[in-house]
Amino acid sequence: MFTELSMCDLESGSVKVKEPSNRGRCHGCWYERLVQPCLVELLGSALFVFIGCLSVIENGPDTGRLQPALAHGLALGLVIATLGNISGGHFNPAVSLAAMLVGGLKLTMLFPYWISQLCGGLIGAALAKAVSPEERFWNATGAAFVTVQESEQVAGAVVAEIILTTLLVLTVCMGAINEKTLGPLAPFCIGFSVTVDILAGGAVSGACMNPARAFGPAMVANHWDFHWIYWLGPFLASLLVGVLIRFFIGDAKIRLILKGR
Repeated sequence: MFTELSMCDLESGSVKVKEPSNRGRCHGCWYERLVQPCLVELLGSALFVFIGCLSVIENGPDTGRLQPALAHGLALGLVIATLGNISGGHFNPAVSLAAMLVGGLKLTMLFPYWISQLCGGLIGAALAKAVSPEERFWNATGAAFVTVQESEQVAGAVVAEIILTTLLVLTVCMGAINEKTLGPLAPFCIGFSVTVDILAGGAVSGACMNPARAFGPAMVANHWDFHWIYWLGPFLASLLVGVLIRFFIGDAKIRLILKGR
């Protein structure tokens, strides 16, 4: 008790405050470094995919692509602004790959992030099915991507996914990872890039840009036609952005060549 301390102890400054044990600190660090980011990626991916799928399932005939574009973009901006400081706010396997390539994510966390995002996408799509009228759900094929119907559309869809995902991933890496271009509006710029992509490319490929967004509805609705497009295109875009930033447009800490003094 404080009253039992002698005046000599107080004057000499010999009173020590008990600090948390190293074991407690290590447990806290382990949880916040490894577990918490994955939980946040799962939660954010689930919320994003739920809102995105529901906006497609409940889309009216008069709104066209505007409703899904706004819903996807606003939802992504909000979850990044809310949860981004914990995990980086990826919620997209393609974004995680690009972040790893430019030094924004450790390689050891890449696969846990991917698993969390895919599980989150599956949960979000399942929740969208649970709250939707059955007829509307199946009329929209569970918000799975059905834009590509014939093999003649494949080449254009793949190229579109590469370009659209490049814009999204470039916005993430330059706005949230590259120190020279960091900005407080990055979450909403990222959301706006999704909105722009859907408005521009929705009729060409569906404007997925996110394998987790494709995987969840495909699993729930059991619709796998041309599903590979929505993995190949985004991952190729991630590799392209990684090369661009690492070799040409990244700041001195990230760039591998032409650093100067």
